[in-house]
Amino acid sequence: MEDDREQIRRWLDSLYRDSRVVSGLDATLRAQTFDLPEMAMDIVEGLPPGRYTRTRLCDQLNSAIVARGLSRALGTHD
Repeated sequence: MEDDREQIRRWLDSLYRDSRVVSGLDATLRAQTFDLPEMAMDIVEGLPPGRYTRTRLCDQLNSAIVARGLSRALGTHD
């Protein structure tokens, strides 16, 4: 089975393959197609509405991952 961190990295790469900025809704819909782990989906679905560069989205994800104590399971991302 693919590592959770690798799944998240693939999702991020796919999300920003054709765009420099994406909406929170786009991030959530794409995450659903990547079948992210439940812990990661909870974080993605909890993103505030708005538009995100990759750096801003990763900052949001990493903050939520650390705040929930999920760094060991999900890692941090850039």
